[in-house]
Amino acid sequence: MRDNEDLWLGWSGKVGGRLGTQEVKTESFGKSKLAGIDLTRKQFDNYYSGFCNSALWPVMHNSAQWADFSPEFYVSYRQVNKMFASKLAPMLKQDDVLWIHDYHLIPLAEELRKLGCKQRIGFFNHTPFPTPDVFKEIPQHRELMKAFFAYDLVGMQIPRDVQNFRDYVANEKVGKNIDDRSTEAFGQNTNVQHFPIGIDIPSLEALQAGEDSAELVNHLKKERKQGRTLMIGVERLDYSKGIPDRLAALGDMLEKRSDLRNKVTFVQIAAPSRQNVPAYAKLASDTRTLVDNINRRYGTKSWSPIMYIDHSVNRNALPEIYRMSRVGVITSKADGMNLVSKEYVAAQDPKNPGVLVLSEGAGSAYQLKEALQIPPEDRAAITGAYETALGMHLGERRKRHGPLLENVQTQNLGKWRSDCLAPLYADPSASTGSAGDHPVPAPQSKRRRTS
Repeated sequence: MRDNEDLWLGWSGKVGGRLGTQEVKTESFGKSKLAGIDLTRKQFDNYYSGFCNSALWPVMHNSAQWADFSPEFYVSYRQVNKMFASKLAPMLKQDDVLWIHDYHLIPLAEELRKLGCKQRIGFFNHTPFPTPDVFKEIPQHRELMKAFFAYDLVGMQIPRDVQNFRDYVANEKVGKNIDDRSTEAFGQNTNVQHFPIGIDIPSLEALQAGEDSAELVNHLKKERKQGRTLMIGVERLDYSKGIPDRLAALGDMLEKRSDLRNKVTFVQIAAPSRQNVPAYAKLASDTRTLVDNINRRYGTKSWSPIMYIDHSVNRNALPEIYRMSRVGVITSKADGMNLVSKEYVAAQDPKNPGVLVLSEGAGSAYQLKEALQIPPEDRAAITGAYETALGMHLGERRKRHGPLLENVQTQNLGKWRSDCLAPLYADPSASTGSAGDHPVPAPQSKRRRTS
């Protein structure tokens, strides 16, 4: 964004003030402008912690059993999106192209259309999109689906997500799928495509561990010098990530393979997340208990099977930690993409790469075919993959890593951004909001992208 005349608008990250008094606060970011809006405490509780994180997030990740559908949550969700629209609309230029991101803002285009906005508007869903039966667990599922059709483009991560979206339209008889991209429902037509998100490899390669990470990095180097092989998992602590499954599978492996005791150390970075949500507080307590039990059962005075880090680690240190780890572990139950899997691949030494163990529940499994793929929540399969990865010879590791690295390098962040935006600049007469009233400039034109 620094190099483009863009406008970014969203929550400022701050909580305070009274309803109706929130003002847009702007600051420069290179050539772009950042516009932030504070949330009131009630909006934070009901919109962000409530409907976004306690209803939509679990449903999108096929974990509706964790969802809380309190009616006041949805009321606040709609109110906040209406507020964002009212603040954004006066800032728009006639020929702006809007790119809206993630489930927090599904109704935003609908609210903007009500205010007369006719610009081309795209949406990208970073999470998975669930099967129709799971999506229908949301009491307001039909209203949310209708809101999607105020967009000219709806982007999903992988074909599975697109198909689930299209299946809802067909199964619920709210419209019809015209071709492999175009879907019509609620009197509107939208383009639904998949755009797998990638990583910015040059930015990753530029990261260097600093003094604040020196103790951790040195400890891991010491583990290796003592003849221990490192395995690594890096996530926010979230029930969608399958962290207890992977740690329990490690315990199963150590029970089965006594020869691997004191030979393998599993480094699990699990930064705390949404601690004000009861389901997350319970997950944190249960995971800590599991770690302590495994370390107590299989560890020694000088070795703990699991190095559990329940706080954030400076991102600058991650590439070096990835490189030191023979096995990268992703056991997501459901994940939109999972960029850690791609970072792990990109950070490896091609001459002596590690092995990626990857859940089929992660969106990246659609692209990273050469990983050791495992069914989500299958502890026996996870345990078997650990053993295979730890015993894999160098030739096989190189053979797998080559195609993985090529995919990560070519399907990168820049390609994702270009692929997502291209349809929004094409065929302006098809805009849901404009009906051809306002032509949109070609992609090379210097226009603002508002997100």
